[in-house]
Amino acid sequence: MSKTTRLFTRIEALIERIEQLLPTGGSSAPDWSAHAFRWRRSAERGWLQPIHAPQRLSLDDLLCLDRQKDEIARNTRQFIDGRGANNVLLWGSRGTGKSSLVKALFNAHRDAGLRLIEVDKDDLIQLPDILDLIVDRPERFILFCDDLSFEASESSYKALKAALDGSIAATPDNVLIYATSNRRHLLPEFHSENREARMLDGELHHGESVEEKISLSDRFGLWVAFHPFSQTQYLGVVRHWIERLDQAPTKRSEADWASIERAALQWALRRGSRSGRTAWQFARDWIGRETPD
Repeated sequence: MSKTTRLFTRIEALIERIEQLLPTGGSSAPDWSAHAFRWRRSAERGWLQPIHAPQRLSLDDLLCLDRQKDEIARNTRQFIDGRGANNVLLWGSRGTGKSSLVKALFNAHRDAGLRLIEVDKDDLIQLPDILDLIVDRPERFILFCDDLSFEASESSYKALKAALDGSIAATPDNVLIYATSNRRHLLPEFHSENREARMLDGELHHGESVEEKISLSDRFGLWVAFHPFSQTQYLGVVRHWIERLDQAPTKRSEADWASIERAALQWALRRGSRSGRTAWQFARDWIGRETPD
């Protein structure tokens, strides 16, 4: 093999490696006919991937969340109308409807110009690129960060802090950030941090690490808490989903429902959780067992 042939072979291999780093469709304009998007990233480049069939959740399917629905729906309507609205942190117990509520609100208002962009935690460093794409668009965008939390060693949350409040560039008026988390302050808190507090001039000063953690969640103007369901609430959600998922509605007696509720409680006990997610999973399993082959 001549030197020239070896050189061309190496050049072709290099081009193939570069092409693998380039996102498919990354240079084309986003498909704005879609109502939902997911931010995708390859190497240092990213693009909006259209989601033409988003999850079709309805607000009527979210039970035992009246207070949370009212508060976030009010904020979302204000945003759509061009009035003052806040970024929202939905925090609390797992499976209690945080993510589902965001998706259901999007479905309820998508015809009014609301759009949803899902951004993974690892891609938050590219938030400025996302904002540049949508700053001049007529639609109203919710940037959705699901199950958001950071470890103490991570620094990517700084991009989120700047987007929320703290960058020299103003956040576009057509953008809000809705984030869900099991942690109220998004970062872990340790008992040892309390030992960093000290008395100085008669005033208690917490360690700087504590202040850093609180400063992130503090940038969300609206905090909405989600709590575990009571047994009565859980069984009510079970009944709702059994009736909702039953394609051939079955007339069930009170004895039938008593049997279903016993099974649902056993299901929750095994999972260690009474939540809307647990109720939905049980209902899917129960309806699947009832459906004939």
